[in-house]
Amino acid sequence: MDGRDWNRFLLPYQQAVEELKVKLKGLRSEMKSRDEYAPIEFVTGRVKRISSILEKARRLNVPLDQIETGIEDIAGIRIMCQFVDDIHRVADLIRIRQDMKVVYEKDYITNYKQSGYRSYHIIVEYPVQTSIGSMPVLAEIQIRTLAMNFWATIEHSLNYKYKEKLPEHVRERLFEASEAAFKLDNEMSSIRQEIVDAQQDFEGESNVVRKVMNDIQGLYFFRRVREAAQFQLRFNELWEQGDLWGLNELAIELREALIRAGKNQNS
Repeated sequence: MDGRDWNRFLLPYQQAVEELKVKLKGLRSEMKSRDEYAPIEFVTGRVKRISSILEKARRLNVPLDQIETGIEDIAGIRIMCQFVDDIHRVADLIRIRQDMKVVYEKDYITNYKQSGYRSYHIIVEYPVQTSIGSMPVLAEIQIRTLAMNFWATIEHSLNYKYKEKLPEHVRERLFEASEAAFKLDNEMSSIRQEIVDAQQDFEGESNVVRKVMNDIQGLYFFRRVREAAQFQLRFNELWEQGDLWGLNELAIELREALIRAGKNQNS
């Protein structure tokens, strides 16, 4: 092992992971706020352990003084999607960003690995702002469906257990499981619009309910107790009837009542 200060060495990578997570989660929130379909389900990230960095450097014959450029996944981001088509949409969104530079891409969905591994990898160069200036850091962004991620997690655990020497029968069953997972992804893609419509309906209803309940609490805050109680009774009736249109109308009336209450309070 070289004599570098590993804690200091890893600091820019840790910063890169945290900033990329915030930015990609923010992208999802932004699209949701505009009532657009967000292809990102959730985002995770990690910095590679020192032992894993050294092991990969040994396996790839990367000199320790060239680790920064020879190992591209010290900083790792994982983006989970619902559908295979979402993966390509996310890749498009990353390509057009100005705050990172795409170095190259690896399509393990079209060209899946012999083991059955499927995922889409994008290596980016991300500028981390440090106390001594901007420092470019390589990071690997993996984009995959939930089914692909489940399979990859299990495969990783088994490879760790068997030290990368999986018994043949385990390899065969893993490959069969990969095919089954991809078939599931394809089946879900075939009814994608129905799934998305159902989710948006559910989310729309949840948003209306949240707004109504918050605004009723707002009326109580302005001491409009009787008015708040009347709105609550109307909400209960509409909720039991499953009347989404009526709930939307109620939300508009309630918002107007809350604005009037605020004006009266300030006058």
